[in-house]
Amino acid sequence: MLHAWITTWFGWVEHWGYGGVIVLMAMESSIFPVPSEIVMPPAAFWAAQGKMNFWGVVAAGTFGSYMGSAITYWVAQWVGRPFINRYGKYFLLKPSQINSAEGWIRDFGVTGVFIARLLPVIRHLISIPAGIFKMNFTSFSVVTITGAGFWCFILSWFGEAVIGQNPELLQSPAQMSHVIKAKLLWFVAAVFVLGAMTMLVKIKMKKMNPSGARS
Repeated sequence: MLHAWITTWFGWVEHWGYGGVIVLMAMESSIFPVPSEIVMPPAAFWAAQGKMNFWGVVAAGTFGSYMGSAITYWVAQWVGRPFINRYGKYFLLKPSQINSAEGWIRDFGVTGVFIARLLPVIRHLISIPAGIFKMNFTSFSVVTITGAGFWCFILSWFGEAVIGQNPELLQSPAQMSHVIKAKLLWFVAAVFVLGAMTMLVKIKMKKMNPSGARS
């Protein structure tokens, strides 16, 4: 079933161009399990072939990501945590995932949102606790756009190179997603290190100033 969906989504990018990128990245940034690896890389490759523009692809991906994140933020704020606890399972949202995302927001605030936009799984969940906790929407928007833009650029730049060297991957969207994820492990690892360093700095600052206001 998932393979069929991946093939369908891949076709949207191929035939809808920027519109497909926007719609799919909006879905990827909400509760739909759309892998961004089948959206941005092929779009960037086709941009290199003259079918689209590279920066147009990045802009479309960033806009779609923000749109999906903003909608998820406001819906989460409206329905609240009890609704998500009760019905989240129907949208493949595990309580443990939501708890982890909430802890991340509580401990790291807007910095956490930015880092989360660069991490697998938590990337499409982080808007839910941000909405539940009623994070300042302007701050949320700034870091979401920045983080999403950076991710879309990295994925487009790297994906274009990978597909350019292995154009046969366009014949198998699922395999393409697998290969690009494997090649991007170094980037994800670097983000995890950044997150760990941020955590250590925050903990140290709290110990030095336990009565200070949370940032």
